[in-house]
Amino acid sequence: MFRSVDDLALGGKRVFVRVDFNVPLDAERRVTDDTRIRESLPTLRKVLQAGGKLIVASHLGRPKGVDPKLSLEPAAGVLSELLGPSHEVLLADDCIGDGVRKMVKDQHPGQVVLLENLRFHPEEEANDPAFARALAENADVWVMDAFGTAHRAHASTAGMAPFVKERAAGYLVKKELDFLGPLLRSPSLPYVAVLGGAKVSDKIKVIESLLPRVSALIIGGAMAYTFLKVQGVEVGKSRVEADKLDVARRALEAADRLGKPVVLPIDHVVSSDLSGKAPVREVAERAIPTGLMGLDIGPRTRALFAEHLRPAHTVLWNGPMGLFEVPAFAAGTRAVAETMAGLKDATTVVGGGDSAAAVQAFGLASKMSHVSTGGGASLEFLEGKELPGIAALEASS
Repeated sequence: MFRSVDDLALGGKRVFVRVDFNVPLDAERRVTDDTRIRESLPTLRKVLQAGGKLIVASHLGRPKGVDPKLSLEPAAGVLSELLGPSHEVLLADDCIGDGVRKMVKDQHPGQVVLLENLRFHPEEEANDPAFARALAENADVWVMDAFGTAHRAHASTAGMAPFVKERAAGYLVKKELDFLGPLLRSPSLPYVAVLGGAKVSDKIKVIESLLPRVSALIIGGAMAYTFLKVQGVEVGKSRVEADKLDVARRALEAADRLGKPVVLPIDHVVSSDLSGKAPVREVAERAIPTGLMGLDIGPRTRALFAEHLRPAHTVLWNGPMGLFEVPAFAAGTRAVAETMAGLKDATTVVGGGDSAAAVQAFGLASKMSHVSTGGGASLEFLEGKELPGIAALEASS
C-alpha cells in the first residue's frame, strides 16, 4: 500500500500535486466541463489548510511544443473561481526553470502556483530523467492525484517520484482505487458488467479479465455487432471489426465454458447514416436489414438489459449503448444510466470516458456510487495491468 495526503505533515513544505486538468475548451478557449478541476479540490484544499506551499501541475491536450491555444490559463481561471478570493492562483509561464523556482520561493501562504502545460516539453511524455529531476527541484512532496494519467509513465506521473523526499496519493486517486479495486478482488454478487462503445479491440482484455468475476456480461454499442456477426446474425452495414471476429468468438466460447451469460441486443434503432437526419426506425428483430446500420439498442433490449441489472449488487459500466451524442440514438445509453441510478442496494461504478460524459449529460452522475475520471486508466486497471502512476506511489511505502 501507499500513503495518502492524510498521512503526511505538509505544513511549510512545497507540495507538488499532479492533477488532471485536461479539460474540454470551446472555440473561445472557455472550459466547457470543469468536472476534473472540481474533483481535484479536496486534495488541493487539504494542502492549503495544512499550510503547504501548493504547486499544481497538469497537461492539456497533445501540443507539439509550446502552443498558446493549449495554455492552462482557462483552467487557472476556473480554479481561482472555485477556490475563492482567499486563494490567489498564479499561472507560471513554464513548468521548470528559474522563473518557476523564483515563483515558488516567493510564494505566500494561501497562494497557488499552477505550472504551465507539462506537455509543452516533449520530455514529459518521454519520461526524461533530467526533466523529472527539474520538476522535483520545486517539490518536497509529490502527490499523485491524476488518475486519468496514472496509466502513463510520464515524468510528472511517475518519473519524478524517486527525486522527492515524500510521496502520497491524493483523495481522487484514493477514491478511484477504493471503488475500482474491489471490482477485481471481491465484488458483491451478483456482479454485472455493461460494456459498450465502438471497438471490441478496446475492450477484449477487459472482457477476458471480467469473465471469471462477473455474474453476467451485457454488451451493447457498436462492438455488439461484431459479436452478433459471430453468431450468424445479419447486421446490415453496422460497424463490424472483421479482424476481431475470431477474438469475439473466443470470448463467447470462454463465457460459455464458465457458464457466464453474455447478453446481446435483440432489437435495434437503425438508420442509413450517423447524422440522425436520415429516417430513423426501430427493427424489432436481431437481424438488421441490408443498407441500414444499428446505432442504438432498441426498446426490447433496453428492457432486457434492465432485467439483468435490477438484481445486481455491483454494476460496472464502460461504453455507451449507441451514438448517444446524437439525440435520435441516445435512448439506450440513457436507459442503462437510469436503470443504474435507480438501483438502491448496489454499488454502481461508471468507468470514465464516454460513459462518464453520458451520465453527466443526463444529470445522473450524482446517482452513481462512483464515476471514474479516467477512461483509459480505469480500463487498464480493470485489465489487471500495473499503472505506472500507482506503482510509483507503492514504491514509496
